Amino acid sequence: MYAIVEIAGQQFKVEKGEKIFVHRLSNDEGADVTFDQVLLIDNEGKISIGEPLVEGAFVEGKVLSHVKGDKVIVFKKKRRKGYQKSNGHRQLFSSVEILAVNETGKPKAAKAVVKESPDSEKPDTKKADTEEAAAKSETAKASVPVSEEAAKKPAEKKPAAKKPAAKKPAAKKPAAKKPAAKKAAAKKAETGSNTPKKSTPAGGKTSDKESK
Repeated sequence: MYAIVEIAGQQFKVEKGEKIFVHRLSNDEGADVTFDQVLLIDNEGKISIGEPLVEGAFVEGKVLSHVKGDKVIVFKKKRRKGYQKSNGHRQLFSSVEILAVNETGKPKAAKAVVKESPDSEKPDTKKADTEEAAAKSETAKASVPVSEEAAKKPAEKKPAAKKPAAKKPAAKKPAAKKPAAKKAAAKKAETGSNTPKKSTPAGGKTSDKESK
């Protein structure tokens, strides 16, 4: 008879009398523990699968000791920067002996609690804080009456109406002056057209009186 059980975020196939290493538990050495996150049980060929857990099933165990895993080297390097760093890490584990696999019944021992190590991921509390602050601000706004809110708000300034720009009178252009030469030519043409022309005889000679 064996079972698939989830312990500290990992799944293990366990049988009676088996020893396993799990992530560090907060229980003391020699303490009895129970694991109720049973996903599957095989009882002499009769398999019961949980959805997601098998109801009433649990696994009993005993904490033998708290140990450390093998050293893992964490090496970091940035090329062309002259930077390299080497660190060692040993994960914390607990050695647990499986005492019994129960398909039904009530657990007697206390539940196993995983001890938070500095390497384990911590939940993000910033989001929860921001959500709480937003909820408090919304409730505060709802409790304040409308008149007080209007009094607290500064009066909105209306934009000043723009006056239409006064139209400037169009400047008169000075008359273009004609050149004096053109005026003189025009006068000569007028005087020449008014004076009568003298007739000459056929011979081309003029009388003495006319010449005098």
